[in-house]
Order: sequence, then structure tokens, then C-alpha cells
Amino acid sequence: MLLVLLVLAACSKVPDHLLQEKQMQHVMKDMLVAESMVGVEYKTYKETAAKEALYESVFRKHGITQAVYDSSLIWYGKHLDIYMKVCERVLKDLEKESNELGDVQANAAPVSTNDSVNIWPRRSYQTFSSKALFNGVTFDIKPEVAYPSGSIFVMDLNVWGLHKKLPSYPEIRLCADQGDTTIVVNRKIEQDGPVQITVNTIATKKVHRVYGLIRMDSPDQALFYKLFMDRIHLIRYNYGSDALVQTELTAPDR
Repeated sequence: MLLVLLVLAACSKVPDHLLQEKQMQHVMKDMLVAESMVGVEYKTYKETAAKEALYESVFRKHGITQAVYDSSLIWYGKHLDIYMKVCERVLKDLEKESNELGDVQANAAPVSTNDSVNIWPRRSYQTFSSKALFNGVTFDIKPEVAYPSGSIFVMDLNVWGLHKKLPSYPEIRLCADQGDTTIVVNRKIEQDGPVQITVNTIATKKVHRVYGLIRMDSPDQALFYKLFMDRIHLIRYNYGSDALVQTELTAPDR
């Protein structure tokens, strides 16, 4: 029995040359914050060099190199039980900080004709659990001044934890109200990785409201599961935006 326990412990122990669980937790948290900064301040971090400098500042803070971080990610990816526990602690850290600031649904998102503006009013992460009474988040953005005609809205996020035995899959609904016309796009998420959903509005009408939800039905609470979403952004682009073209070209590589 003792031998079996020692073998199991050895199999699950993080190698000494990689980031241990606690350190990995802190680094991943700061990397998620950095990713959020890139999404919110798109123009500032448009160039690859600017993004790399931001990520390098995280590595310097923790006294590691990108090679160590990348190697650690590969190891944790092969030991999902440990990886999911670390991810859960990361989200708890972020939730604690977010609760201290509050999570207020904005009645009016920032009104601006500037291109590539993040108008997402909620937290940039979300968890889905078999024990939750409601899995999801709703949003309703009503700017004091209507968004410019033909605005394009792109929601992107990252999801992990999906598997074939889930009772259902997460769904996204994104709607744009243009007075007598409402554009609605629905998307079911069936695999891990980056997800993007786009609403192209009518070029001759202003947008008075943007609303929707991210949710997942939980019909069978006897089956345990836990999913994670992070890097949730909702970017408004001007009609014919060059920035949107660049985003669509680079999105799959994120």
C-alpha cells in the first residue's frame, strides 16, 4: 500500500525544474490580467513587440523565463487533474479581487466613435459547474448616445474543460438593436479553445442597444463537471474597420 501511494505521488508531483502549483497559480493569474490588457487596449498592444514586452514583464516579476513557463504549461496540460485545480484557484483569486471592486452592470457603455473599443461590462471570466443553480451571465448595454451606423460587434473568449459526457454545451447569444431591426447571432460551443462570434449590423442604422447572454443548461446535476471561460471581450468596431480585418486574420493563432 505504501509503495502504491509513493508511486502515485511521484507520478503527480511537478518536476523540480518546472513551476510548482502555487507559483504556477500566481503566474497564470498575472498572465490572464496581461491578456485582458491586450484585449482592452488593442491599439496600445497592436504590435507583437508590445505584447511580448508586456508578457516579459510578467516573467521578470516572477523571476522566470518564457521557456520555463511554456514547458510548465505543457506538463500541466498532460496532467489535467492538477491543471484544473490550479485554474480553479486562479479564478478564485480573480473573483476575490473583482468582488472587492464590484461587478456592476453598466447602464451605458463608454460612448465613443473610436475604433476597436471594448464595451464588455462584466467580469472577463466565468465558471460553469454542475452544482450551480444558474450557469451563465447576461448583459444589456444601452449607450446614452447610439453607437455609429454599421458598427460591428465581436465577442471573443477562451474556454476549457469541455468533454463528450457533458449533459449540454455552453451557448452564446449576441443581439444588436437598431430600432425596427434586431440582429441576433447564436453559437454553441462544443470544443475547447478560442471562440469568436460576430454581429454585423445594418450600415445605414445606428445601434441603440447590445444585449445577450452566455449560458449552459444543467439538466443532470448528478454528473459532476466544471468549465472555465476567460479573456471575455466584446469589441465594437467601426464599419469597414481595418482593425477588424487584422483581428480576424490573427484570431485563430491566439
